[in-house]
Amino acid sequence: MMKALTIAALCLGLCGSPLWAEEALSTSIGDLYKERNALNGKLVKLQGEVVKVNNQIMQRNFLHLQDGTGSAEDGSNDITITSQDTANVGDRVTVTGTLILDHDFGSGYRYPLLVEKASISR
Repeated sequence: MMKALTIAALCLGLCGSPLWAEEALSTSIGDLYKERNALNGKLVKLQGEVVKVNNQIMQRNFLHLQDGTGSAEDGSNDITITSQDTANVGDRVTVTGTLILDHDFGSGYRYPLLVEKASISR
């Protein structure tokens, strides 16, 4: 019985985070675009400035983040984030969420790159 409890404690991560929890990869927005195929479906962590906010669209908040990397010419300087959290334009934030490629919500809402279900902290 003790052995089973020890294994259960390890599996549940009672001493900290679960052992199977995915660690977010810290990256820049520019690198997110460069490495998008390898990062598709992965948990990513970004830091930057909120440049646009649209709250409560399709039961989520849409924020645009920039960090000074990437190119404005091809749009790789800006990433769209969806979250239940929100922030204000001008806030410096850390965002952790899953990178999704070519997501189409319908009605003209199509995103080649999207960080979805993100947590946002200041």
